Amino acid sequence: MKIITLGPEGTFSHELALKMAGKAENIVLLPTIHSIMSAVARGEGDGIVPMENSEAGGVGETLDGLSKFPLFITAEMYLPIRHNLASLVTLKEMRVIYAHPQTDEQCSDMIEKWGLPVIHTSSNASSAREARKTPNAGAILSETAAALYHMPIIVKNTENSEWNTTRFVRIAATPSRHKRPEKCSILIDPDEDRSGLLHDLLGAFASRGINLSRIESRPSKRGIGNYVFFLDFSWSLKTAGALAELKKITTVKELGCYRKIGVPP
Repeated sequence: MKIITLGPEGTFSHELALKMAGKAENIVLLPTIHSIMSAVARGEGDGIVPMENSEAGGVGETLDGLSKFPLFITAEMYLPIRHNLASLVTLKEMRVIYAHPQTDEQCSDMIEKWGLPVIHTSSNASSAREARKTPNAGAILSETAAALYHMPIIVKNTENSEWNTTRFVRIAATPSRHKRPEKCSILIDPDEDRSGLLHDLLGAFASRGINLSRIESRPSKRGIGNYVFFLDFSWSLKTAGALAELKKITTVKELGCYRKIGVPP
């Protein structure tokens, strides 16, 4: 089975896919999360996409894709994220930094300290390529990307927190069949706007002692003030009952129940 993930070479997604797949020939690199999800929906393989970061929060393109495409989460993985400032010049000579928007957020403390303008790019690899061809430029990227694009590391570990971690999910066209999953994810699209609606929705879990580990809202794309909600919760034998209760009062899209997979060193 092919693993489809975010390219080009040198992204954290690519780094994780290499750890999980073992061989580069089993990996397909695509330029956007939307294109990954489209390929997975066509049955071209399983996907690995970033879901959320401990510093920057949820990845909007992934959440929107899960809302749009008929896909399921079949596993989750956690990857510690270490950023580095790399450049062909010294920090004193640097005049601009290239960084992915999420990288910018995750390294905002150091960037503020340096006082240098940041130009956003589509990936770590793009940051490296732009910095290499721009005079007096630097890039914030992984150690892997720095080596791949022959960029000397000037400052190591530029992330705001030593606990900086990204949660990735594996997506597929069919759900996981694991008999004892650990976590479930759903999308709630409220059919009405009334006082106490969110309380009623969450009450289906609270009354059954089911632990909600995450709730995040995203624009529904149907106008300002209209939202959908993504929920993660611990799987239990009472999960089916909670979902049945929810479906009586709102629209629910089940995104799958799954387990955490350890990442090889």
